[in-house]
Amino acid sequence: MSSKNKIAIVTGAGSGVGRAAALALLGDGYSVALAGRRKDALEETASLAASEGSTLVVPTDVSDKQSVEALFAETKKSFGRLDVVFNNAGTNTAGALEDLTPEAWQTVVDVNLTGVFYCIQEAFKMMKDQVPMGGRIINNGSISAYAPRPGSIAYTATKHAVSGLTKTASLDGRKYDIAVGQIDIGNAETPMAARMADGVPQANGEIAAEPLMDVSEIGRAVLHMASLPLDANVLFMTVMATKMPFVGRG
Repeated sequence: MSSKNKIAIVTGAGSGVGRAAALALLGDGYSVALAGRRKDALEETASLAASEGSTLVVPTDVSDKQSVEALFAETKKSFGRLDVVFNNAGTNTAGALEDLTPEAWQTVVDVNLTGVFYCIQEAFKMMKDQVPMGGRIINNGSISAYAPRPGSIAYTATKHAVSGLTKTASLDGRKYDIAVGQIDIGNAETPMAARMADGVPQANGEIAAEPLMDVSEIGRAVLHMASLPLDANVLFMTVMATKMPFVGRG
């Protein structure tokens, strides 16, 4: 099946990494269901696409099970099948660990962890029953899935947990020809990450500016993962700004 006949869902497609991935897939001929909470942002992503692929705008709150079910039902109704899901939607909360409220903690867990589970579950239901059977799920982890930043306990905990979802779903998907992998991103230049160029807290207590990379490189990486045949899988891929503090001591 050529990419011109393939269908993808991208969550958090209204900006940043999600937009970059959606545009890369569309540019390769995929038809893409654009999911996110802001309809206007999704429509802007659709307007930026210069491809033969079709877009479907589906306002979605991934933390709400019924909203996720509606996303997958609308995708099936419009396109008939599903080949790729990029679970990208995520959120964060700022502040010291001791000041984190239960509500702020729960919001991050609901979006970053439970939302990814809901989307994996619905993708499994759809991919196992279609003909030909199978598909690919790509989860957005983060370098925080391996190493935390100061003051990021909710975000880091959920991203560690996403790695567990990825590994388990990869095993559970084998019998259905569903390949599951994860992309871990460090310092892509998005509205959320732009503050890093101005200086962010480091593990030693200093504030330091960090280098960023073009977010379009993430789109290219997601497209590469999506383009593999189902008998090959990138289980984990780390794409990072080359000189960002992560490996070694900084």
